Amino acid sequence: MEVTADPESITAAVAEVHKTQLRFGLAPLGDGTWRVVVPADGVAEDRAVPATLDDFKRQLRAFAGTDFGVHAPRWLSRFGDATRQAERYRVGRVFLAGDAAHIHPPTGGQGLNLGIQDAFNLGWKLAAAVDGWAPEGLLDTYEAERHPVGARVLENTRAQMALLGAEPGPTALRELFSKLMDFEEVNRYITGMITAVDVRYDLGEGHALLGRRLRDLPLKQGRLYELTHGGRGLLLDRTGRLSAEGWADRVDHVVDPCEQLDAPAVLLRPDGHVAWAGEDQEDLRGALRAWFGAPTA
Repeated sequence: MEVTADPESITAAVAEVHKTQLRFGLAPLGDGTWRVVVPADGVAEDRAVPATLDDFKRQLRAFAGTDFGVHAPRWLSRFGDATRQAERYRVGRVFLAGDAAHIHPPTGGQGLNLGIQDAFNLGWKLAAAVDGWAPEGLLDTYEAERHPVGARVLENTRAQMALLGAEPGPTALRELFSKLMDFEEVNRYITGMITAVDVRYDLGEGHALLGRRLRDLPLKQGRLYELTHGGRGLLLDRTGRLSAEGWADRVDHVVDPCEQLDAPAVLLRPDGHVAWAGEDQEDLRGALRAWFGAPTA
């Protein structure tokens, strides 16, 4: 939404409110718009009733003594700290994904990414089943892979909400956490967790890349991700000695000497995760059969 108050007065007001309430804030988004968050008066009896600008202004005045001249809202929404996850993501022909499978506070902005990756993981597997080439058990890997990822997001959003408390315990934890964030290893771990770039599906023992989503490497034909837009598997081969013959209707074979690839070759699933890494043709054929079904004649 837009505000009429000047940035200096906003900064001063927010700093004062933060002494007792960290779940409050105004942040510029550019183009004259601001993201504004203020605690509600209580839990809405009917969540279907939309939030109103008048309610919003009233809560701003209650916490900050001013409504900052907020107007022209582009989006108003309520959210809580409820944290729930479905026990199962699949029962027979019924699959759950996104907000149907998990809800959590929006701290860290992880919900959209989590839901999209659920759909990405499930989508190509459903397509494989519809097209008739899905190997046995492929659809069951959706829950096996995505349920632990969802549980991890619920865990870290709970922790973030706890850190926002104004009591002595959360305050001490924030001070300790702030010191830990001075370490590069901690920053890397937290960044990977919040962005989900460190997600590694348990595909068994093997190469360090196995189960991870391969980054967007530069290739002779362009960027790697540009070659994956068709939703097919991809064999990225530095050796030039491997073959995906028999699976050409499902898997593209790209020979490229990419020095940034930390393996002789990798087999990517349509969701970009590494299903196999190595240089042995027979091992590759086993991975192709396991993830892309039986070869064509």
